[in-house]
Amino acid sequence: MKMRRFFSRSLYIISGISLTSLGIKSFLLPNHFIDGGITGISMLLSEVSQINLALMVLLINIPFVIISSKQISWKFAIRSTIAILGLAVMLHFIPFPHLTNDKVLSAIFGGLCVGAGIGFAFRGGAVLDGTEILSILLSKKLGLKVGDIILLSNIVIFAFSGVFLGIDRALYSVLTYLSASKAVDFLVYGFHPLGIHIISKDSQKIKQSITSNLGLGITIFNGETGYSASKQDILFCVCSRFDVPKVKELVAEFDSNAFITIHKITDTLGGRLKPMNSHPNIRA
Repeated sequence: MKMRRFFSRSLYIISGISLTSLGIKSFLLPNHFIDGGITGISMLLSEVSQINLALMVLLINIPFVIISSKQISWKFAIRSTIAILGLAVMLHFIPFPHLTNDKVLSAIFGGLCVGAGIGFAFRGGAVLDGTEILSILLSKKLGLKVGDIILLSNIVIFAFSGVFLGIDRALYSVLTYLSASKAVDFLVYGFHPLGIHIISKDSQKIKQSITSNLGLGITIFNGETGYSASKQDILFCVCSRFDVPKVKELVAEFDSNAFITIHKITDTLGGRLKPMNSHPNIRA
């Protein structure tokens, strides 16, 4: 089991390194675009100072990875260090073709490749970009949300890119960042479990159908309707994204007017969960 997990993580990380390198060298560098986060800072400083990009990636990322050994885990830090070293080696030594001269295509597909690469590396239990580590550290110091710090830092990065690279390239770089963030969101959170709340007059029949047909655990909350103040059971279950259509179908069989809400769950612990293909825990 451990060996299988090791190979699975290694494959994710190697895929992440390869995709990130492809996005940077085949799409972004030829057009002088940058991404957001630490990767974007490395690209911007390399462009301005003419220092080798591979060296810049190492110099800027490694300190945050070292800090993460205390904040997260030493195993995570080791995997991330190896991943960043691998990215630097590939950026420096491996040639990639220039795939297109179209600036919009370069911005979009460059961002998708970089974002997918970062997402795959994260699923392998490592990071190729120390942005989130930095944001977590700053959030504790400043009392801000991690997402707010990432947003503010990227605004600063793209403002500087507008000064040094020009407004057009800065705007294309924003497009790159948006594409990358969507790819990261899909790969990191797209396979996470989802929480479903179901409110229906036939809650007992729905509960029995879901547990027997899908093998999902159900939690029942005792609720009360807001208009008539009548008692109402509320069903809650956690399932994979692929089980959601099945749950909807089963609910509709008993109550086509049932009220259903679906939301993302970033982590789960304990309880009765049907096995899902969630990403490896970065602490392990």
